[in-house]
Amino acid sequence: MNKNTLLSAIALFAVLVSNNVMAAEKNLTLMLDWFVNPGHGPIIIAKERGYFEQAGLQVKIEEPADPSTPAKLVAAGKVDLAVSYQPNLTMDVSAGLPLIRASTLVATPLNTLLVLDNGKNDSLADLKGKKIGISISGNEEATLSTMLGQEGVKFSDVNIINVGWALSSSLASGKVDAIWGGFRNFEINQLALEGYKAKAFYPEEHGVPSYDELIFVANANTYNKEDIEAFNKAIQQATTYIVNHPSEAWEQFVAYAPDTLNNELNKRAWNDSLSRFALRPAAVDFKRYDDYAQFLYDHQIINTLPKAKDYVPTFD
Repeated sequence: MNKNTLLSAIALFAVLVSNNVMAAEKNLTLMLDWFVNPGHGPIIIAKERGYFEQAGLQVKIEEPADPSTPAKLVAAGKVDLAVSYQPNLTMDVSAGLPLIRASTLVATPLNTLLVLDNGKNDSLADLKGKKIGISISGNEEATLSTMLGQEGVKFSDVNIINVGWALSSSLASGKVDAIWGGFRNFEINQLALEGYKAKAFYPEEHGVPSYDELIFVANANTYNKEDIEAFNKAIQQATTYIVNHPSEAWEQFVAYAPDTLNNELNKRAWNDSLSRFALRPAAVDFKRYDDYAQFLYDHQIINTLPKAKDYVPTFD
């Protein structure tokens, strides 16, 4: 090999190494909606099994100090992606925040209206004149008025109490008669472990349009289409692995943070989450988004009516 050939080979090697390093250094910051829990399963499995790296991404997972801020931080350009909720995205876009839906994590509602199964509140009609605890104000008036209205109860007939994050304990202690916002994969199991049997009323069975509970949002002005497509591919790989190997995936999930994740509550929540992960995270039903936006608009939760085509781009 002559000198020129050797130098050319070295240069080519340097370029290849540089390209590989650059591919591995495409950094994304992902802020969760809350602390790591089974609802985030595909994210953690994608991280633990190296699917993000295989897609050329280094994903930094962060937990918020304040669960109300992740989407706002995306809108402000402080983080690249955040886990949010379809109803919240619609409200944020209507309010003018520059956000888009990037993909879906949990493709069914998780929220429920929960009561203790003790014979005191066997139907929604039984909640008239009673107290309902919530954790965050938002669309509860639209949802609860729709659900209760099916059995002749007005929103003004119930007392709404903000109990912060003490949903389960407020219900168990009798501080409130029902809670709105308890997840069907979490709070029901939490109450069961504490010796309380809960009864759930599901919004999609009581007049509320169905929606995607957990979604990923990105900044509408600065998002990188290729990065999001790579991210979605990794999430889909992780979801496929979870569905095919739920027990093995559980072990890998808790290995991410064994001190906080490896417990009976999370194990039950994991099993109840498996059927709810989006098998095709990038796929979207535009009518579903438009129907829910119309629902919020009709109940005067939002003042302008955004169209899905304007904040739900398609990704391969």
